[in-house]
Amino acid sequence: MVNHLHQGDLPDDLDLGPVVAVDSETMGLIPHRDRLCLVQMSAGDGDVHLVQVSQNQTAAPNMTRMLANPDQLKLFHFGRFDIAVLERCFGVRTSPVYCTKIASKLVRTFTDRHGLKNLCQELLGIDISKQQQSSDWGAEELAQDQISYAASDVLYLHAIREILDTRLARESRTDIAQAIFDFLPTRAALDLMGWPDTDIFMH
Repeated sequence: MVNHLHQGDLPDDLDLGPVVAVDSETMGLIPHRDRLCLVQMSAGDGDVHLVQVSQNQTAAPNMTRMLANPDQLKLFHFGRFDIAVLERCFGVRTSPVYCTKIASKLVRTFTDRHGLKNLCQELLGIDISKQQQSSDWGAEELAQDQISYAASDVLYLHAIREILDTRLARESRTDIAQAIFDFLPTRAALDLMGWPDTDIFMH
């Protein structure tokens, strides 16, 4: 496994393949308030590419081209947040997408534990550390522990998706999962527009 740290954008010649695991690190958990600091991506080959985003940066052409590419599936865990943050920072509508947290909620109805750490433990037998979850991601120079933590958030999403897809098919919930994934960028846009906690489908 190799972690590649880039400044500002992905390299021009990088091909992350048809399915890209994506995650982000921010200064907090409110997408319209807290700035984007880091975006990490993996093709599922064990390598992770991390892009450090500067404070006032509003463009990353190579990365946003990939995020909007209709031929590349972007794989998230709790994609609603990351999609909103990426749209606010770069003005990109990420699509198509898949969210392992949503897939987990659709098929692991026997538990309320749908965090990435829980999925790694149960589905893959891997224990990942969340020690750096609350960390200063806006630091000019990231510590090695921060880089390792950020990388772990995308390293296992491809394997988790494969297992969850099997269970979605078994429970006849593949179609509803896809419909939710298709709606996810719109749900993220609603968050940015001021409806984060309102169910607009209620009476």
